Amino acid sequence: MAEIVLKDVQKSYTKDVVVIHGVNMTIADGEFIVIVGPSGCGKSTLLRMIAGLETITGGEISIGGRVVNQVEPKDRNIAMVFQNYALYPHMTVYENMSYGLRIRRVARDQIKERVERAAKILELGPFLQRRPRELSGGQRQRVAMGRAIVREPAAFLFDEPLSNLDAKLRVQMRLEIQKLHRRLRTTSIFVTHDQVEAMTLADRMIVMNAGVAEQVGRPIDVYDDPESLFVAGFIGSPAMNFLPGKRAGDEVDLGGTSVEIPPELRARAGALVTVGIRPEHLTPLGSGPELRFTVETVEALGADAMVHGAFGEGMVVARVDGHSPVKVGDSLNMRAMPGRLYFFDTVTGKRLRPGG
Repeated sequence: MAEIVLKDVQKSYTKDVVVIHGVNMTIADGEFIVIVGPSGCGKSTLLRMIAGLETITGGEISIGGRVVNQVEPKDRNIAMVFQNYALYPHMTVYENMSYGLRIRRVARDQIKERVERAAKILELGPFLQRRPRELSGGQRQRVAMGRAIVREPAAFLFDEPLSNLDAKLRVQMRLEIQKLHRRLRTTSIFVTHDQVEAMTLADRMIVMNAGVAEQVGRPIDVYDDPESLFVAGFIGSPAMNFLPGKRAGDEVDLGGTSVEIPPELRARAGALVTVGIRPEHLTPLGSGPELRFTVETVEALGADAMVHGAFGEGMVVARVDGHSPVKVGDSLNMRAMPGRLYFFDTVTGKRLRPGG
């Protein structure tokens, strides 16, 4: 295991094409970090820079106290699990898992011990003599993880390893990875575009946007206390409702209702303010600001239902009881729960906070 430190890590292809803008972070020994963001945000590039598969153009990366900017991938003592299982089809599970050790000339009895131990952890014991074509997708991904485990690396790097699996298998493999990390406690960095994976797996997460680490923190802290419109909209399913408005004195006019700006934020609020409210914080009861809209779509999800309606120039989503009699065409009066409104500067996208 090892601490991984990123100091002002940058990546550019030309002077005008910068894809990673100075990422700083310390990943503690044994910590599970998830890098999350939309396609093209730079999350896989950042992971590949840590692995040594991409050169860095600025900053410093250290693993276990050793600066590895100029160190070859094979010498960084890391193991990587890719989206593609990349198993050798002509080899058995045992041969696939042991291949990396064999080319490093590890002793045969030690190879056997490591493979059997990893197979036991991943419940692959009965499949060691099978070939990849005889396995399910989830079993193949476990073999890929087993191949990484037997190396006993200082850190695991996962590059969207669950993207090729169906929804049920993804949930199952998330649980497998959680159990694996609790057992091994090896420093791990996991890249995904799926915010559900990020929320359920991470000790802490890095939310990437256009090469910038917009926010770093525990999943629940990022969800409850987003730093920007981007983070608030990306983390959470369904996404936070955004109601753009204009400041009118100490209130924000949303074109259908007005919301009071908290006194501690008034000095920071400009002419254009966006008010955010999560779907689960809209309720038909209470004393908060009222949002009236006509239901256009109802998504029945069993225990819950997502009710969509037009409000002003945008749409509002409310989470209601799945057995609620709400139907398309109904007129709803929903209220925002007290203390559950978020205020953002519409121009900069940054969260309004006291003193900054």
